[in-house]
Amino acid sequence: MEKRNTKQIILDEALELFSKCGYDGVTVADIADAVGIKAASLYKHYKSKQDIFDSILAIAADGFRQQTELLGIDGHEYENDIQCYTDMSLNTLIQTGTALFLYALHDGTEQKLRRMFMVEQYKNADVSRLFIHQYINAPLDYQCALFKAFMEQKGFMKNLDPDVAAAHFYSPIFLMLCLCDNCPEREQEALDFLQRHIKQFNKLYMIGE
Repeated sequence: MEKRNTKQIILDEALELFSKCGYDGVTVADIADAVGIKAASLYKHYKSKQDIFDSILAIAADGFRQQTELLGIDGHEYENDIQCYTDMSLNTLIQTGTALFLYALHDGTEQKLRRMFMVEQYKNADVSRLFIHQYINAPLDYQCALFKAFMEQKGFMKNLDPDVAAAHFYSPIFLMLCLCDNCPEREQEALDFLQRHIKQFNKLYMIGE
């Protein structure tokens, strides 16, 4: 019989509870009950609820890193992606964007974390700050820096406001992600829109398109 991986089960059950009740709405005792152990036994694996949450965030970050590696991009440090995107065809760009969208939409950890952030962002200031960083500031900063670098390459991207360009590119993607979280039956509609969005963005911003 396969040995029970209590450490991982704790994370799985905690994330499930966080996604339904928010971070503040879950206690260590709740997590222990969901796992089927006593709270004292849980503390043998994790120091606190915050330790559990931090471990879940680390798993999510590692999963995203593995996904971007599969796609041949960095996804965090824009300097590492300049040449990659410069050489990328429009079709490959659409495929890459679609793959990242589907990963964010269907990966269990990403999906449940996003749901927890939505539930908790108005209740917990720390979670709210983390939500703003992960879903707004970090992606916009990455896109802005990348587009600014593209604009500095003569003949590649129109020299416009990189902050606005980043918002133009990222906002519809996040909007479609929120739509599919609430209306999963509209996934194909969102994917079709994503493809048209990338094509039109390319036509509006890239030189020679």
